[in-house]
Amino acid sequence: MKIYHTTQGLRKKLDQLPATSSIGFVPTMGALHQGHVSLVKTALKENSQVVVSIFVNPTQFDNATDLQKYPRTIEEDASLLEKTSSHIIVFAPTPAEIYGNNIVSKAYNFDGLENEMEGKHREGHFDGVGTVLNHLFRIVTPAKAYFGEKDFQQLQIVRSLVKIEKLPVQIVGCPILREKSGLAMSSRNARLTNVQRREAAFIFKTLTTIKENFNHKSIPALTRMAEEAFRKNPHLRLEYFEIAHANTLKTAKRKQKNAPYRAFVAAFSGEVRLIDNMALT
Repeated sequence: MKIYHTTQGLRKKLDQLPATSSIGFVPTMGALHQGHVSLVKTALKENSQVVVSIFVNPTQFDNATDLQKYPRTIEEDASLLEKTSSHIIVFAPTPAEIYGNNIVSKAYNFDGLENEMEGKHREGHFDGVGTVLNHLFRIVTPAKAYFGEKDFQQLQIVRSLVKIEKLPVQIVGCPILREKSGLAMSSRNARLTNVQRREAAFIFKTLTTIKENFNHKSIPALTRMAEEAFRKNPHLRLEYFEIAHANTLKTAKRKQKNAPYRAFVAAFSGEVRLIDNMALT
């Protein structure tokens, strides 16, 4: 599989495509798993050509150690994509290719979406996400771009980004793909031991319990239930649990009729930070 490392090389390839071609784009940070593959397969069904970017974006990490430890498996990633389809182009730029000599984020106002949950705990994270995707969208010029709902807050941020930058790309959200245990598939799962991976399924079990009780208990009671469950679990350290309005991501205090809600979790298994969420309505 041909891997393009420069914008010039990628654009030369894309410019050779027929004028009627529809480009689907799946941005990733590599360490690909079946969750990524599911995004790629959806993109392949809806487009004549698919581009997958593999780029560990330095500007969206607020923790230098986390950036350093993030898995980088480009050869394995390319092999997995090659097995998936021959209609995939891989773009794996360096930070200098994307940012030049100035690796900094643009400051964005995402109407407050950036200040909730992940934004409270990862300073500058969504500025980094917005900045790199703005660059990548302009390089790839896709008709559609595909994102998993595991990073639901990011999905909403990206939809806002497209409006702010007036980018002609449709953002497609795809369902969370889970392991048999219920653990949401994530590149970070590769850093878990077998025991940690098994115990991390508790996150999904807790979300499921909250969903099952959503029509019978108040939001404060459900939040206390989840937090107490994590306090009693010796294997995971809860960073936050929140029930939020799905559209605004604002923390919900009480239920409103016909409003969409989701439960969000961030927790640590050892040094590995895991996130997950689930629709409640």
